[in-house]
Amino acid sequence: MATTFSAELSRSAVGRVRKAFGRRVDWLAKWLLRFRVISVPASMFANSSYAWSFISRTDRIRARRLRDRVQRGELPQHISIIMDGNRRFAWGKNLERGVGHAQGKEKLKEVMDWILDLGIPYFTVYALSTENLKERSEAELEGLYDLYVAGLNEIAEDSRIHENGVKVQAVGRLNMLPNRVREALKNAESRTADYSDFLFTICLAYGGREEIVDAVRDVAVAHAGGELPVEMIDQQQISSRLYTADLPDPDLVIRTSGEERVSNFLLWQIAYSELHFTDVHWPSFSKVDLYEALESYQMRRRRYGE
Repeated sequence: MATTFSAELSRSAVGRVRKAFGRRVDWLAKWLLRFRVISVPASMFANSSYAWSFISRTDRIRARRLRDRVQRGELPQHISIIMDGNRRFAWGKNLERGVGHAQGKEKLKEVMDWILDLGIPYFTVYALSTENLKERSEAELEGLYDLYVAGLNEIAEDSRIHENGVKVQAVGRLNMLPNRVREALKNAESRTADYSDFLFTICLAYGGREEIVDAVRDVAVAHAGGELPVEMIDQQQISSRLYTADLPDPDLVIRTSGEERVSNFLLWQIAYSELHFTDVHWPSFSKVDLYEALESYQMRRRRYGE
């Protein structure tokens, strides 16, 4: 036990040193790029076909090595992702925000493939919060609804979904969504209802506080009806009434785009989840980013209060 703990500490220390070194290198590079004598040729090279070919090749090699490493360790059974940064991705490239959302939709397909390849059976994404419904403009929401409908219809017909036995479900206050989105959800869910190898959960019109409130209301109704005595009300009674009652709690929660908060996502369920934050915007999220999150997860010791 002591040897294992020492090894975990050593791996964690190595990871911290590696990150600290990377930050110093990034700072040095940014400082050097302030000078035109360096920034001009660097920009010319960075945009050349040689640079992109080199970067692409090194990224593929690094991704393979990281994948081999994480597969030798214990993988989480349930990964949840807060897909953040579509709009900032678009703004950074002088694109319309709708383009950022469309790129985010395509990225989700890629990440689903990576999750399936690793054999992780539960995958949950935060797609639209109840706060988004209140704060986003009608035009932006209508664009998002169109993307959801298109994406869900694609899922219903996707051979990869059917070949891998992926069951699709949506959770949240779905009655807040337009009819066309609910119909697309119903279609995707019905087409995959008999599958059980993987469970893909989409949180739409979702809020963690709202989920808890709805569960507590159900408990109150059961108690008022004489079905549930006060002394029987416990954590399990709440958990069994959550939208995600058929899911194990997430082992790992990943949030993209640099924000280090959970934003009302699965508040009850992530009590003991490991959290990983990355500065990468969701449309730019790569295999390397996923594998780094998994490697970070494997370096941690999950105590559960011990």
